[in-house]
Amino acid sequence: MQINSPPVLIPPNAAVEPVLQKQLALLLESTGEGIYGIDMEGRCTFINRAGARMIGREPDEVLGCNMHDVTHHSHPDGQPYATHDCAIFNAFRQGLPCRIDTEVFWHRDHRSFPVEYSSYPLMDGDTVLGAVVTFVDITERKRTADALQLAKNELEQRVGERTQALSVALGQLRELSAYSENVREEERTRIAREVHDELGSLLVALKMDVNWMDKRLGEQQQRTPPEAEAMRTRLRSKCRNMSGLIERAVDNVGRIITDLRPSILDHQGLWAALEWQAHEFAQSAELVLDWTMQGTDGVELPEPEAMAVFRIFQEMLSNVARHAHATALTLRIQIENRVLTISVQDNGCGASALAFEAPTAYGVMGMRERARHFGGQLEISSQIGLGSAFTLRMPLSNI
Repeated sequence: MQINSPPVLIPPNAAVEPVLQKQLALLLESTGEGIYGIDMEGRCTFINRAGARMIGREPDEVLGCNMHDVTHHSHPDGQPYATHDCAIFNAFRQGLPCRIDTEVFWHRDHRSFPVEYSSYPLMDGDTVLGAVVTFVDITERKRTADALQLAKNELEQRVGERTQALSVALGQLRELSAYSENVREEERTRIAREVHDELGSLLVALKMDVNWMDKRLGEQQQRTPPEAEAMRTRLRSKCRNMSGLIERAVDNVGRIITDLRPSILDHQGLWAALEWQAHEFAQSAELVLDWTMQGTDGVELPEPEAMAVFRIFQEMLSNVARHAHATALTLRIQIENRVLTISVQDNGCGASALAFEAPTAYGVMGMRERARHFGGQLEISSQIGLGSAFTLRMPLSNI
């Protein structure tokens, strides 16, 4: 790298006054940089102690020696550095200064060290007499730069990995959101169908019965007493039938409401709702149930947490119903050391670990997201042919 610093001038006469010579000597020894001069053959004409010390020599040792052969003879990899390629020599041969920080000097004990050096032509009028070279050991600077570069590379790698992980997570989140929306839409469709098919037909039947009764009551005055009595008997029968229809409608409404949100969760709390859900599921799925609940007495969870636990529990049971083909179910609910643990284990067909990590395992993703939102975690262990076990662990900060 060429620089435009002015050349070093010396007086026209070769002799230097003793006072000036002494001042120059003090100046050379006072700096921490290495400084040496060379003639047109590359022989050392002077060197300060700092420079000699950096290359592991005494000043008297190198005076008159070719400095390229002494300390600049090889590249960092040990390959010979040809004299005609040396930037120091080319600088004064071409009359142009240079500054280099990508090369090394060599110590007396054959080890190299990185340096930053500058070479300035030494001029007598228009005549180039040689060059003055200043150099500093930049080992620490290089080490710091390498450490910074390494840290930068590691940071870029970590940022890339995190970005990739975030991209994957966002993709999974979008898929989970789409799946959740589909599930909600399917649930809306199911509820709408039930309302239409069940409640709708019941209400239509009731409306027809009411119209029939209204018409018959309007004709009552035209009937003879025996006919009127017979009609009253038919009307009472019709009322009983209507009462039965109303009871069926009430039952259907209650079932739909329970599907949306069990009232027992609001009236009797989470633990009663979990027990009710477990026994209802085991009965409907015809499973042998082993049920245990410990440490829950007097413990109440905040409504959002309770709802999350209940929905995760429902999804655990739903997974058993859809995939396990089990005949028995073991449920354990326990609070110990302010940690809620819910374990659902079946004796079904089981599955490989990859099945629960698949991008389409939306049920598992949903349970994990709910658990993670409240600082919990979901653990899954499963072996093909040996069933599966889902375990929810959630810290309880309010007890």
